[in-house]
Amino acid sequence: MVVKVPAVSDGGGAAVECVADLRSVIADLDSGRLAAAGIDVPIGLPPSGPRQCDVEARRLIGPRRSSVFPAPARGVLGATNYTDALERSRTVSGKGISKQAFNILVKIASVDAVMSPERQRHLVEAHPEVCFRILARGPLSYGKRTPEGRAERLKALRGPFPDVDNVSVDRPPGTGPDDVLDAFVAAWTARRWLANDFVRLGGDLDERGLRMEMIA
Repeated sequence: MVVKVPAVSDGGGAAVECVADLRSVIADLDSGRLAAAGIDVPIGLPPSGPRQCDVEARRLIGPRRSSVFPAPARGVLGATNYTDALERSRTVSGKGISKQAFNILVKIASVDAVMSPERQRHLVEAHPEVCFRILARGPLSYGKRTPEGRAERLKALRGPFPDVDNVSVDRPPGTGPDDVLDAFVAAWTARRWLANDFVRLGGDLDERGLRMEMIA
């Protein structure tokens, strides 16, 4: 899922697309068709222990802290099943790995395979709940899959995206309402990144020189 919007607010509308993987987004970024993008997948992985940005994110969003789970250590990539992932994680860090992290391990590996410090100039990690916390200027009260949570996230998004209500109703097949709102707030974050008006959590480098950070 990706929301494409003008790099600066110029009255242009948003376009929502569902992409199969990151390759098409990378191609658009490399060619300049996209100026920047935000993704809800860890960029930069620790050798062991939690990333500082994960710790800071949990502290920042308070009541919604359970939505931020520690990124796996790089040595966990390639695990064939959850038991294998647990063993690898305990070997390198002394701790296990959450089911949530394991469930997106393939996505994490695919992002890690294409990322470079150069590409981080245009592609940033944007955790939706962290971004909504900054956009709403305060903690959110409800989970994103509840009617109340959807309402408060739509309210926050209407400022930067006046057409969000109409676009989010006509969403691509196979996507949920919360998927579209998460994509919108990632697009908002990418626009802030371009404007050099953003909040950074973390920022230390991993062994490949990737910044382990969240942008909002």
